[in-house]
Amino acid sequence: MDTQTALNLAGKHLQALKGHIFNVLTVTKPVSPAAAANLAKVISKLSPLLGNLIEFNTVEILNDKPDFNAHGTWQRQDPGFPDTIFRGSIKPVPGFEIKAWFPLATEITARFKESQSHFTKNNTHVAMLAWLPEKLIYGKPEIIAVCVLSGKSVAAARDTHYHNPPDYIVLEPEDTTARTSNLQQTNTNGYKFQGTAKEFQRAKKLVASWGRCGDKYKPTPEYQAKIRQLFSKFSYRLDTNFAKMDRIVHPEIEKFKNEVMGTEVHGLTVQEWRGLLAGKDDETIRAALESRFGITAQDSKALVQ
Repeated sequence: MDTQTALNLAGKHLQALKGHIFNVLTVTKPVSPAAAANLAKVISKLSPLLGNLIEFNTVEILNDKPDFNAHGTWQRQDPGFPDTIFRGSIKPVPGFEIKAWFPLATEITARFKESQSHFTKNNTHVAMLAWLPEKLIYGKPEIIAVCVLSGKSVAAARDTHYHNPPDYIVLEPEDTTARTSNLQQTNTNGYKFQGTAKEFQRAKKLVASWGRCGDKYKPTPEYQAKIRQLFSKFSYRLDTNFAKMDRIVHPEIEKFKNEVMGTEVHGLTVQEWRGLLAGKDDETIRAALESRFGITAQDSKALVQ
């Protein structure tokens, strides 16, 4: 089995997780409409924990598939990139970076900062798993949609979207291959111009001197040397929001977002639920949860008794 075959097979298994319920943690049913409304406002705080549990269990699911038995096993890397790699006879080593997304939150907050130079063999894919509790705000986590795409394409889309010298620049990590693995740098970073208007005009002239297509991003050492010259001559600040997957403007990610937000769950689309639960009208939230899930004040009385 070659790398692309392994990635395609594993990708199909991950796509088949749509509708899968993970028996990793259960949020119990609220005891009253008021408790349900309060839970709806804080359920997103569980997202990092459940997201990690889903990522861990995805490895177990792949290892349960007979396709890979004769070649090796999928293993979780923590820390490390990508999250999941295949240890065995397949070279170059296939891997998946797994991003779990709770779509009732404000956006896809997961970041993808790995350098383009790490994808020259195209042996790492990204798997995005959107999940919700079975009953929207309680129950076990259920996968409602899955997107699998090339990690190389995500890195390229990110850099193309953000890089706009001299106003915004993307810098590759320094060469740290001589360091031990825990000290090696593999992430790109984005920087926003912070100089004066006069300095900006000077910076524009410097970029223009790079010639035709000089503003088009390249991860090559030659182009990075030009970017570092710009970075050293003018003031830039680190952009802490750089590489959020919700802002990369990758066509497959945008399609996935639209699919998820348009998915109907318990009578409303995810987009409609998100708008409702983000509102400030507690009475409307309580009424919607009570009617959809049968959460009544009687539940609270029964608990007391």
